Amino acid sequence: MELPCGIFQQNYAEDMAIIRTRTQWVVLAAFLALLFASPFFLTDTLLTIAIVIGITVISVHGLNILTGYCGQISMGHAAFMAVGGYISGILTAKFGWPFFAALPCAALGAGLVGLLFGLPSLRIKGFYLIMATVAAQFIIIWIILQLYITGGPNGLAVPRPSIAGFVFKSKASYFCLVMVFAILSTLVAKNLVRTRVGRAFIAIRDNDLAAEVMGINVFGYKLLAFFIGCVFAGVSGALLVHFVRYAFTAQFAFLDSVWYLGMLIVGGMGSIIGAILGAVALKLLDELVTAMGPVMSALVAAQAAASLALIARGVVIILFLIFEPRGLAHLWGLIKSYISLWPFSREEAE
Repeated sequence: MELPCGIFQQNYAEDMAIIRTRTQWVVLAAFLALLFASPFFLTDTLLTIAIVIGITVISVHGLNILTGYCGQISMGHAAFMAVGGYISGILTAKFGWPFFAALPCAALGAGLVGLLFGLPSLRIKGFYLIMATVAAQFIIIWIILQLYITGGPNGLAVPRPSIAGFVFKSKASYFCLVMVFAILSTLVAKNLVRTRVGRAFIAIRDNDLAAEVMGINVFGYKLLAFFIGCVFAGVSGALLVHFVRYAFTAQFAFLDSVWYLGMLIVGGMGSIIGAILGAVALKLLDELVTAMGPVMSALVAAQAAASLALIARGVVIILFLIFEPRGLAHLWGLIKSYISLWPFSREEAE
């Protein structure tokens, strides 16, 4: 992290701190205050969008750990969200468990299923691993549809979350709940990648053969990446079904798994801020295109207007792959460098 001129670290704890300066603390406090005050001035529609973005951020953090840091590409992330969502829904609706007791079970269950489908990573990688995770998407959804306890094709009604008698029945209260989990997931992901485990993930991503030569248990860390990534997916899936108050397989379509990977591309793989920026950018793009639907229907055929959201997201992903493969996180880094060095250019400073 680049610091303003005249600020230096005096010990290891200061050097490892995420928030290092008083200005950064003030900006963070102002952002959190604005974030949790936003339900007072946002409409129901905007609150719904914000809640979905928060849930998506949690899921993309998990995929970023698995794919962005460990290099294990997964195209079945939505199915692991389904595992967490259905486990939480079954425990709360069928067995009367409180939401905050069912949520850890949902996360653990999704992580264990991720371990199972991560086993092929010992022998395969690249395209073949992609196909294995695609198979996981369809296998998990098929199993859910066949089970009686899940409601099968009809789905499952789930209750609202509650704690100590307080029920999260309004969108404002659920927004605060989701944002707390989004912030916690960001902190966990940020600190995880700075540990020995995170460094092992990066070594495996860069060159798994060299990592094994250095003594890293490649297979063990790959499985750990699958487990951690799917734990995040399980939490986000549980939050999603309790927000909708209904669990059904259409919530966890294969196309969603593709878009989660696209969010990493747009935001920047291997970056915590990139996972957030990518999720926010593509979700807002989707909402913008949806709002433009009536206007586009008057200009082009109705079928083309209906597919405009898919086309727009696809074009954005292609443009980022060509012109900015490091994503929005790299652009954000350039902006911060420009501000910290202004009025001098980077070339002059170097």
